[in-house]
Amino acid sequence: MREATTVRAKERIILIGILRGPAAAGQAREVDEESLKELRDLAAAAGGVPVGSCLQRASAPHPQTYLGTGKVKDLADMARRLSADLILADDDLTPAQVRQIEAATNTRTIDRSELILAIFAQRARTREAHDQVELAQLEYLLPRLKGMWTHLEKIKGGIGMRGPGEKQIEIDRRLIDRKIQALRKRTGAIVARRDREVASRAREFSTALVGYTNAGKSTLMNRLTGAGVVANDRLFETLATRTCRLALPHGGTVLVSDTIGFIRKLPHHLISSFRATLSEAQSADLLLHVIDASALSPQPAEQLAASEEVLQSLGRAPSHTIIVANKMDKGIADGSLAWLERRARAVVPVSALTGDGVPELFAEIEKAVEERRRTLHLTCWAGDGALLSALRQRGRILSQHLRGGTRYHIKARLAPDDWFCIRPLGRDTIRARWKETP
Repeated sequence: MREATTVRAKERIILIGILRGPAAAGQAREVDEESLKELRDLAAAAGGVPVGSCLQRASAPHPQTYLGTGKVKDLADMARRLSADLILADDDLTPAQVRQIEAATNTRTIDRSELILAIFAQRARTREAHDQVELAQLEYLLPRLKGMWTHLEKIKGGIGMRGPGEKQIEIDRRLIDRKIQALRKRTGAIVARRDREVASRAREFSTALVGYTNAGKSTLMNRLTGAGVVANDRLFETLATRTCRLALPHGGTVLVSDTIGFIRKLPHHLISSFRATLSEAQSADLLLHVIDASALSPQPAEQLAASEEVLQSLGRAPSHTIIVANKMDKGIADGSLAWLERRARAVVPVSALTGDGVPELFAEIEKAVEERRRTLHLTCWAGDGALLSALRQRGRILSQHLRGGTRYHIKARLAPDDWFCIRPLGRDTIRARWKETP
């Protein structure tokens, strides 16, 4: 059976891709070339060394060879000249296309989805992440088995076996099916546990950091919460969700979750397998959509579109979102802020690395939290420290007056759900009334 895709360190890689549309269509060409630049970054992230590229302008890939027959000959010459170890396609390849390219070039060939799955496998650090990646790899492999195999000779039968009519591919398909079922059972348990965790925090205001891979989400998480999550300048560094509590400057706290990054042409099997990990983004009250808006990132619009596509596949509407234009320390790309401001109710330029713009981001988060709060007038015992502490943690105390030496009269801004959580902390009878208007 074909092994899971790996990219060995220092493998020499040739990139191949299709530039769609006529040469005059500058915008389409710019998008395609940015996609190929991203493919080069993916190859480097996997440990390989891109040594060349072979591109063809066409309306669609060739059904048999991906590139045209003439280009495939050029590719074979390039592979020999550059001593290439691997050919990497920017689009998903059919088994027939892989077979034809490998036969013509005598070089191992994979596509973009296989590479992304390989990178996820390299980055996985937990059992949960390993199971999710392996499930995505097997689901990607299963429908391609028939085209991958050339040794379809029949095997000898035996007692308890189907006999000489069974083919090797049928055995492999059964083995993969069993493994997929076992992994789905384990990931199903992960989903159930994660759903319980999310449900237990349902009454707290939650925020999720989402966006393109390597946009700076983990660095921003550390800047906001001091969580100390791993934040390296490479693609798909974060594969597990981390949730921390964030104290707001004017009182109250919210939960902030760091999530895995998105990318163009993200394999749908991967999205399905990591649905448990992405559940924080599905249930969050507020999304902080982090965009690399620096001058070094010429396509923030494409990054935003790719991230929104993944969120929509999760059933998450793009409302209640603050766009965080990150990496302003590297200079903001021309026109990117004006374009982003037309797409969201709030756009905040920040540098997660230096902290510039973070106070303005705090203000926008507090504004979103305040929309859920109402004014509460409360009388409680002066010695009721647990209740007073919870009020400060969950809400914002506007005024606090001690009367008679025994009772506090408090005016606070608090969400009704938060009051439901902290009211049992109060001793004896508590008098409380909500203001009629939010």
